Amino acid sequence: MWKKIEWKNIIRGMMMGVTELVPGVSSGTLAFILGIYDRLIVAISEFFSKDWKKHLLFLAPLLIGMGISLKAFSTVVTYLMENYKQPTQFLFLGLIIGILPLLYRESDMKKSFNVKHYIIMIIAIIPVVLLEINRGPESDTILVMDNIGTFVYIFLSGWLASMAMILPGISGSLVLVILGTYVTATTALKDLNVPIIIVFGLGVLLGVILCSKIIKHLLYTYPKGTYATIIGLVLGSIYAVYPGISNSLWVNITSILSFLIGLFIVQFIGRKNKSMKM
Repeated sequence: MWKKIEWKNIIRGMMMGVTELVPGVSSGTLAFILGIYDRLIVAISEFFSKDWKKHLLFLAPLLIGMGISLKAFSTVVTYLMENYKQPTQFLFLGLIIGILPLLYRESDMKKSFNVKHYIIMIIAIIPVVLLEINRGPESDTILVMDNIGTFVYIFLSGWLASMAMILPGISGSLVLVILGTYVTATTALKDLNVPIIIVFGLGVLLGVILCSKIIKHLLYTYPKGTYATIIGLVLGSIYAVYPGISNSLWVNITSILSFLIGLFIVQFIGRKNKSMKM
């Protein structure tokens, strides 16, 4: 049994976990870059089937890696976003833009897309942009589960964030920011507030299972339309992540370097995962 576990998924999970700490970046995008998106969707959607052991062997190390990453890097990412926001955002911008050539190739966009698919792509851009436009200042309020209303709200926040998290291009953490529960969630992870983590976790679990079943159906029934939607979501996330240009020459130089590093990382991983068919 242990030989069948894909231990490298721990590293993949850690990479996906880091992205969920940054509002605007999706772990679904990283899963696609890593070449495991289709397997991830199938494993989650078919977990409660006769093949549950096989899916568990795939998912368990991913979840372990994400858990390690969320706990270990929550403070680091918060520090980088507070003190080096532009270079950090440009690193993720490089990751996002770097995935577009991979999507273009895998979707066979030039030959297989028609007007309908481009319309779908444009429509998919809109919700991501609107989420960012409606994004207010992050609330510093940390919710306390002292009544059923707060319990339900935290649960629903985890549910909605997880449905966004599994889609390439939409950030679960951005959804938490808009809902005003981002600080509550990250503080709970940092301080190991078990009750809040459990309630968030239950919401995330339910959202991921339901969303994965829908995505799996779309991937196999409407593959080109689904590709068009994913490309649109990724394009929209560029707007969400782009932090603007600084007045500091040094900050702009480091941002360019960070952007190029992000591009290089995606292309390097893409070459290692040439078979990314859905």
